[in-house]
Amino acid sequence: MPQFAYKPNFEDALRHWHAFWAQEIIDRPCAKIVVSATGRKDLQPLSGVQYPGEDLATYIRAFDEWAADTYFAADAVPFFVPNFGPDVYAAFFGAELKFAKDHATSWAVPFVTDWENVAELFSSPKGRWWDAALDFVSKAREIGRGKFGVGVFDLHSNLDCLAAMRGPEQLCMDLLDCPDAVEEALVCVRRTYPLVFEALYEASGQNETGCTTWLPMYYPGKFAVVQCDFICMISPEHFRRFVMPALEEEAAYLGHSCFHLDGPEALVHLEDILSIKEIQAIQWVPGAGNAPLIQWMDLLKRIQDAGKSVYVGCTAEELPVYHRELAPNKVFYDVHGVASAKDADNLIRWLIENT
Repeated sequence: MPQFAYKPNFEDALRHWHAFWAQEIIDRPCAKIVVSATGRKDLQPLSGVQYPGEDLATYIRAFDEWAADTYFAADAVPFFVPNFGPDVYAAFFGAELKFAKDHATSWAVPFVTDWENVAELFSSPKGRWWDAALDFVSKAREIGRGKFGVGVFDLHSNLDCLAAMRGPEQLCMDLLDCPDAVEEALVCVRRTYPLVFEALYEASGQNETGCTTWLPMYYPGKFAVVQCDFICMISPEHFRRFVMPALEEEAAYLGHSCFHLDGPEALVHLEDILSIKEIQAIQWVPGAGNAPLIQWMDLLKRIQDAGKSVYVGCTAEELPVYHRELAPNKVFYDVHGVASAKDADNLIRWLIENT
């Protein structure tokens, strides 16, 4: 069993994570709460994407200092999550990344002008971004050894990868003008997912610690978010042809996964996503300008009724509302706005008493 100095009661959390993935209940739903153990407000991990042009160890040391002062309550597990931005997968295969001045995000510069010879790009991950990623997680593994784990990059693979390399507008046209060529390129991308994941899995020590991602769910083996934000731009027919097979493969390879469903435009694909047996959980993100998550209770129930678990990010005040409505064996609560370790323990006690 992994050992984390910053999570002395990890064994109890592990029991709850196993129950979550089995859709079972021990005494309460699975939940994550993190608060300062000492009440300090000045310690925070460095925000934004991490830029390889800087000393990346600075990000890891800042996380280490924060984690040492953090109370990882309930089923929160201490993990440093590397982040070069959402297009890092495309960068592993030749795309150049541009970073915002404030490092809030990054994006890929499209460079594929046609689909001829594109298969050569996907022979294996390589280049400076790949080397930087492997070096980064290896450093994090050494600094965190015995204290915290190293998480999974935000891997926008499948059609998201092609959209980053080609440009989303042009890819939309290509799906109409040359769908067979896009499909051939997509087959090449799909073959790379186990190569990318396995190499990072070993370099980061996840084969010893288990996995978490930017979405703080945990499994002691392979786990990741599976996703395709590009689906908001395509029809159900195109989703079934181009995206669904890739999601099925990725989820089957991982064994444990959560699908990131982003925005109302993606809901047209919900039934198809729910039909993918290998996906165990779904995170619904309403998107900016839309009703907040708590007003989508019927959708969350619909997902649960289809046999999937749901990720719910909520405040401590909202938690009782969700808990009255949702099946406790098919939900993970990521709870924010808790002021102290005592309040965190009281909230977990409330969950136990009301489950």
